[in-house]
Amino acid sequence: MTGYVFVGPMLLGVLVLVMVPVIASLLLSFADWNFVAGIDQMKFVGLGNFKRLEADPIFWKSIMNNMLFILIVPLTMILALLLAVVINKSVYGKDLFKIIYFMPYISSIVAIGIVWQVLFHPSHGPVNQMLIAMGVSNPPKWLADVNYALPSLMGIMTWAGIGFNLIIYMAGLQSIPKDLYEAAEMDGASPWVQLTRITIPMLSPTSFFLLVTGIIGSFKVFNIISVLTQGGPARSTSVLVYYLYETAFINLNIGYASAMALVLFVFVLLITLIQWYGQKKWVYY
Repeated sequence: MTGYVFVGPMLLGVLVLVMVPVIASLLLSFADWNFVAGIDQMKFVGLGNFKRLEADPIFWKSIMNNMLFILIVPLTMILALLLAVVINKSVYGKDLFKIIYFMPYISSIVAIGIVWQVLFHPSHGPVNQMLIAMGVSNPPKWLADVNYALPSLMGIMTWAGIGFNLIIYMAGLQSIPKDLYEAAEMDGASPWVQLTRITIPMLSPTSFFLLVTGIIGSFKVFNIISVLTQGGPARSTSVLVYYLYETAFINLNIGYASAMALVLFVFVLLITLIQWYGQKKWVYY
């Protein structure tokens, strides 16, 4: 009974704040409902919301943008791994560099968005001013340009996420026995061989953890888009979570938004299951 008493508040919180909303969202995905009108106005539409999703160009555009956002995960991991290896071996004052790189991750996403909004300002931003000084006569408008808005957001998210990946990789590097590197050096292994044959395989469980959590996180990206672009220009930065938010809390179409949430859940579940199956071939414990 003592154990149940201790875990009771947590279980109650999970039940009320997680399980009940999940079940409610599942049921609402088969209904047409505006919660302002009251629950008595709810109408059962069966698979109507999902058929509507199939013909919704904004929904498919949002999914495509989410697929592109996944690319920031391996890019962030590669950059973080290289930085972790360099800092761990060749840099004095490692703790200071950990703090420097980790600061963007723990900073407010709103503050980060405002800073980058100033940096990417089309006319007076430091980035374009530097490009003009270098001779670029017509620099990109970045967040205001249909072709550059999404890559700009991806760059910002990569910059903000390097710190977390760096800390995790540096923790993983501490667990690799130094005997392996000493034996490799005695056998004449170059730094590149040590990286590819020792460091990367020994860090494969860490990489798997960062890959799974990173891809799930890329499907949940919302704050930076809400602050900087609101899904624009011309829906070029709309992702599924932001479109779901617009549908549910601006257009007040709860049933349609719940159908999107169910599709998002299925997407994330399938991708995670694929990763769990694939990790048997490249993760070494």
